[in-house]
Amino acid sequence: MRDYGGVTGDERQAERRQQLLEAGLKLLASTDGLQDFTLRGVCREADLGTRYFYESFDDLDEFAVVIYDDEITELTIVTLGALEGIDSGDDEGRVRTALGAFISHIAEDPRRGRLLYSSALASVPAVAARRRESTRLFVGLLVDETNSTTSLNPPSEVVSEMLVGGLAQAIQAWLDGDITLSVDDLIDACSRFFLETLRRT
Repeated sequence: MRDYGGVTGDERQAERRQQLLEAGLKLLASTDGLQDFTLRGVCREADLGTRYFYESFDDLDEFAVVIYDDEITELTIVTLGALEGIDSGDDEGRVRTALGAFISHIAEDPRRGRLLYSSALASVPAVAARRRESTRLFVGLLVDETNSTTSLNPPSEVVSEMLVGGLAQAIQAWLDGDITLSVDDLIDACSRFFLETLRRT
């Protein structure tokens, strides 16, 4: 691809790819927009021709997985990065910091939470499969962090699943307006529940 106006072909392709990803996230994260999550619908939302879709993605399933994986990767980096300055053994500090980073990142752009947790996306098989995998990821991170950097009791598999699943349900209920708390109060409530559960199991 040739340079044009001082912009390389690779840069233009990267810009178009980002336009498509933004359009895809908007449609996947909206109940009303989900019906438009088709090749033509995505390209229409991105204001790009369909040929530009295929320069970056093979099909709609791959596209949905890339969107989901990008958000999970970013969320994981933000959460683990926030823990870098918290001393090992500071149980309360590590739990509150991790959950604070996790919930705050979703609160900054509610589309992230809807992509990760909305029941409407159960109808998108590629996303549903990725959700199961990401649940296992966060369960594993919870167990690893508890074992290696805190004095808390290592949670059993059942407890880990309940904590990760319960957090997802609480965040979704908060995004839907069923739980009316500030972000800080939500973080505080979830942190206290995690700490109390891990101390008792």
